[in-house]
Amino acid sequence: MAIRQGMMRLAAAGIAAIGLAAAPPAQAQSQAPANVLRVVPHADLTQLDPAWAPIAITRQYGLMVFEQLFAWDSKLDAEPQMVESWTTSPDGLVWRFVLRDGLRFHDGTPVTSTDVLASLKRWMGRDLVGTKLASYGASVEAIDARTFEIRLTKPFPAMLFALGSGVALIPVIMRARDVEADPGKPVTTAIGSGPFRFNHGARISGALTVFDRNTDYVPRKEAPDGLAGARLAKVDRLEWRVIPDASTAAAALQAGEVDIWESPSLDLLPVLERNRNIRLQKLTELSNIAMLRPNSLHPPFNNPKARQALAYIVNQRDVMAAGFGDERNWKTCNSYYVCGGPYGSLAGAENLGPDLEKAKQLLREAGYNGEKLTYIATTEIAWIGRQAEVMADAMRKAGMNIDLVIADWGTTAGRQSNKGTPAQGGWHLLNTGSNGPTMHHPLTNIGTNMACDGRNFAGWPCDEEAERLRQAFLDATDAERPAALERLHRRLAEMQPYRVLGQYDQPVAMRSNVTGLLSSAVIVYWNISKQ
Repeated sequence: MAIRQGMMRLAAAGIAAIGLAAAPPAQAQSQAPANVLRVVPHADLTQLDPAWAPIAITRQYGLMVFEQLFAWDSKLDAEPQMVESWTTSPDGLVWRFVLRDGLRFHDGTPVTSTDVLASLKRWMGRDLVGTKLASYGASVEAIDARTFEIRLTKPFPAMLFALGSGVALIPVIMRARDVEADPGKPVTTAIGSGPFRFNHGARISGALTVFDRNTDYVPRKEAPDGLAGARLAKVDRLEWRVIPDASTAAAALQAGEVDIWESPSLDLLPVLERNRNIRLQKLTELSNIAMLRPNSLHPPFNNPKARQALAYIVNQRDVMAAGFGDERNWKTCNSYYVCGGPYGSLAGAENLGPDLEKAKQLLREAGYNGEKLTYIATTEIAWIGRQAEVMADAMRKAGMNIDLVIADWGTTAGRQSNKGTPAQGGWHLLNTGSNGPTMHHPLTNIGTNMACDGRNFAGWPCDEEAERLRQAFLDATDAERPAALERLHRRLAEMQPYRVLGQYDQPVAMRSNVTGLLSSAVIVYWNISKQ
């Protein structure tokens, strides 16, 4: 039914879309070069500081306009990007780095160690990965204009992986004067050293974002690989054209008015697949994770037994089919760290699945007596709304008094950060998701951080033993890491910081004359050619 309705919407919108989606404003038309890549992004760009807010579209923008010291390749290994060379002291406590010669910001000023210090210190005070690095006593010191050191009080084996992070708040290098101008506010100047320049003049809020090729950029000599290697801008201009309606976006892609649709609606994939001028490509082999997040601050989910009950209520197959339709788009998985990934353990979670009687028993042991539970969701992100309906029904069958509150995404996302009781605007349950590169590693996984400082991801689970085991994994040698991972995963399966719902894939749709999309943690637009 969903596919048939999608096809009907597509047919109805096709004529209307032609000529609309591709028509740029007069200012952009007068300046537009011949080689323009037109993209329908998954969201509008509203935040210009990739070290301020963990927004996916801001991360994409940040990786094209700015650069990092290191970058993850297609296998999520860290490779040098702005760094030319580095050394480590025998005790692992002093890391010395030398910047590549000739690095310049878009205003022509050189990138120096002073810029690195200001950027890294800010990132270490804000980001999940950055604060973990800071907990190792990290301090940053400039040696000369191109050389700097990071000093630690204990070894941090994940140093390069952290500096190359492509998730959450990314450690891009900004001009020191921009970072230090007002530390309490996000940076808005958008002057980086990357392969694309942000075109402030062509920006139309809610409609258009423009990037121009940085003709002065000097790429690395290594072949492009994920976010690493040479960042070769092969088009003169990149335009993000916001088209909220899926049918209109699909029609524009079919008509050749746009070249790429970042997140095509899954119910329209069969329509796009039948068009020989369009092809679909997965961005990464690591699937995305969908999760049901209980709020651990309030009863009953402050008791692990109530959280465990969710694991025996949720039928992953029912929930994932409701959210993502055709089984080609999803699979079941009980691993917190992504089945198929390097840390995709199932330890302790092998037998989690539907068992209604066991769930009822666990709820009784947790002291739940039918109190109303507020479950916040949205239908603006269709799969979240569909999954919420199925899970709310299953929880009611287990005796839970569920109040499913459907709102627009902005309202739901805003309420998500409220730590108060539901009567104070808080919540008990929500479902959400995150990409595979974020969730695949204990350092970057937002949901398995169970630190008791209240700064972790919404839901705020606290378990000192899980954190001790997560720290042990991060400190482990290569030989010790598999056993450390098993111990950590068993504890997580017991504590259930969230119920893993399953994994899903979101392909990118593009015209057949577009080539060079890299397999990477974040979709970026260097290396892409348009014939």
